[in-house]
Amino acid sequence: MSAAQPPGNGAPHLLVVIDPVARRTDGESVRIAKDVLSAGSHAKICLPDSPGEFARALSRRGGRRPVVIGDDRALRRAVSLLHREREPAMSALSLVPVGASGALELAHSLGVPNSAVAAARTALDGAVRRLDLLVDDSDGVVLGALRIPALNGAPGTGADRPGVSSVWDACRSLVRTLVRPAPPEPPAVPPTHRLRVEADGVVLNDLDRPVASVTVTSGCGDDGLAAVTIDAPDTAPVTTEAKAVTVSGADFRYRADIQVAGPVRTRTWTVRAGAWGLMLPAG
Repeated sequence: MSAAQPPGNGAPHLLVVIDPVARRTDGESVRIAKDVLSAGSHAKICLPDSPGEFARALSRRGGRRPVVIGDDRALRRAVSLLHREREPAMSALSLVPVGASGALELAHSLGVPNSAVAAARTALDGAVRRLDLLVDDSDGVVLGALRIPALNGAPGTGADRPGVSSVWDACRSLVRTLVRPAPPEPPAVPPTHRLRVEADGVVLNDLDRPVASVTVTSGCGDDGLAAVTIDAPDTAPVTTEAKAVTVSGADFRYRADIQVAGPVRTRTWTVRAGAWGLMLPAG
């Protein structure tokens, strides 16, 4: 089929939502993807300029299958919106990845083709793959991996307040220049924090045992369970699989895919097996 020919009666009806970041980052790839999609489908093109317009365009798709042209943040936004609609099986979604390479790691890890042309063709004739979703108790979603790293400096020591750490560093440097010889620097201590981690009600780690990080990854198998890994400074990692994971303790931040959230005192993530569909290459 040439680009000049109209799509046939059997062509899919698509809603193509082009994220504004993609338009600014790589307009040529956006144009090529749009041409491929328009040639092979009955496509309605939307050019939202804000998250609100993005959400309204997606909510008004009717019977059209959504295709997002953008990066990992655009993908997360679309899945979050579809999840909140509470559709029984959630609309199958396509992604044409356009953006900086560092902003497309999630898309590539899920199996989306790297090139805009290949991804656009997949949106036309690929196959739907059902994927698990991690949903927290505030209705936030995680498509791939959740990580809770320990941060340098405990809250209240000054390291969590902008400018305080640099002032103290300058003072210490001045003292070292006035007093000789300078004492040797103590060995670096890896940051840790104290968290209680429960997997399906079983306590894997309590507040008396410091941890370096907690990682929860969905979609690691066909059993609808998430892989849980707790890294500690001086012991072997603790690993298990679970349907629900609860983390609690002092204020902590977490990274859900590419988005940092928090601080929170407690949060529970639950696996929703096969909760969303992504168009991937057939076969």
